[in-house]
Amino acid sequence: MEESADSTTDQPGGTQLRRRLARADLRAVPEARRALRELLRHWGRPEKSEIAELLTSELVTNALIHTDHDAVLTATVSPRGLRVEVRDFVGRRPIPRVPNADDGTHGRGLLLVQSLADAWGVRAHGVGKAVWFELDGGAA
Repeated sequence: MEESADSTTDQPGGTQLRRRLARADLRAVPEARRALRELLRHWGRPEKSEIAELLTSELVTNALIHTDHDAVLTATVSPRGLRVEVRDFVGRRPIPRVPNADDGTHGRGLLLVQSLADAWGVRAHGVGKAVWFELDGGAA
């Protein structure tokens, strides 16, 4: 399945970006960062925007590497802050793990999310899960 174009809409509670990510297409990672950067351009929290891009990259990468399915990225900016969710279609829950020296660059994504997000979690849905994080609208 090919990746669809960005969909950005104004909602009653804020502005939302929604993007379908094609299975195993790692080109979606920098494209997701770019789309999120555009969404956050007027948010007025550049220090949080950089963290949001990093954490979004981690969630998108995890969904594309650790599942054999498409995924859906949703980011919502509201007066309360930012919520980013990456939904995939595999029920297996991610487990944060402490990487060892042999892991190279692998195994640190969820630790970054856990460390830098104001809140994060995993919720089950019909045929999979959504991994999400939130950054509040306050200063870092």
